[in-house]
Amino acid sequence: MALLQPDFPALSEETLAALRLHIDGSFRAFTREHGATLERAFEPLRDFLLLIEKLLTQAPWPLVVAVLAALAWAASRSWRIVLGTVLTLLTIGLFGMWQDTMKTVAMIGVATLVALLLGLPIGIAMSRSPRLQAIVNPVLDVMQTLPIFVYLIPVVMLLGIGRVPGLIAVVIYAIPPVIRFTHLGLRLVDKDLLEAAEAFGGSKWQRLRHVQLPLALPTVMAGINQTIMLALAMVVIASMIGVQGLGQPVLRAISNQYFTMGLLNGLAIVGIAIIFDRVSQAYGRRLQQHLPRPRG
Repeated sequence: MALLQPDFPALSEETLAALRLHIDGSFRAFTREHGATLERAFEPLRDFLLLIEKLLTQAPWPLVVAVLAALAWAASRSWRIVLGTVLTLLTIGLFGMWQDTMKTVAMIGVATLVALLLGLPIGIAMSRSPRLQAIVNPVLDVMQTLPIFVYLIPVVMLLGIGRVPGLIAVVIYAIPPVIRFTHLGLRLVDKDLLEAAEAFGGSKWQRLRHVQLPLALPTVMAGINQTIMLALAMVVIASMIGVQGLGQPVLRAISNQYFTMGLLNGLAIVGIAIIFDRVSQAYGRRLQQHLPRPRG
């Protein structure tokens, strides 16, 4: 009895090499032709990121701590979360990681804002169009399963090394949750409420603004929370392509086997992640409390 061939009958090495050469050459040609145009298109985004980073790094640290504590209070209404935020920031500053932390916070804030500006309209459109949902869902599946480092390759080839390529990679990696949760939240709104709003003469925009979005907001907030966590994780990886912040000391610690540097900066990342997580979750719970209760 003949043994089965163990190797899969793949394409020949010559065919694979020619295919890779064609794809790489096409991408390089596109980069040479349109790279400068893309860089100019992203200049406003770069300027905005630099502005936020400058405000956080050059403003007096007591003012920055006070503003962040006020934002934590406005979102959570919890003194425990505010106290934890202040203590975490003071500890980070005490160990000499203030500048890197503020750069990381600036990157996360801008990346989250861009993800919301792009993701919320896409999620809303998906809730209204089954055809668009069928197109976008497979794309989101690929985006959420693609290895993190793969995101960096086309961005670096198009835009080179720096803040903007890193920001774009962070947004691409972090945007799927806000799209999915926005779509889910809008689809879960009680149809009876929508029919009642329509019966009272509400237009599609009025029903969306005054009924769907307020009721879907807690679910949307859960998506925003996940987007922030993914953005923070990607910011560390994006330090490989020039994104400044807490990720670069971690990379230096790995390269040079600096255990203390890696540990302290890693703990600073954890502290920032906990602050964002607790504040966004507390805000989501506050929104949940204001939802109308179904009558029995």
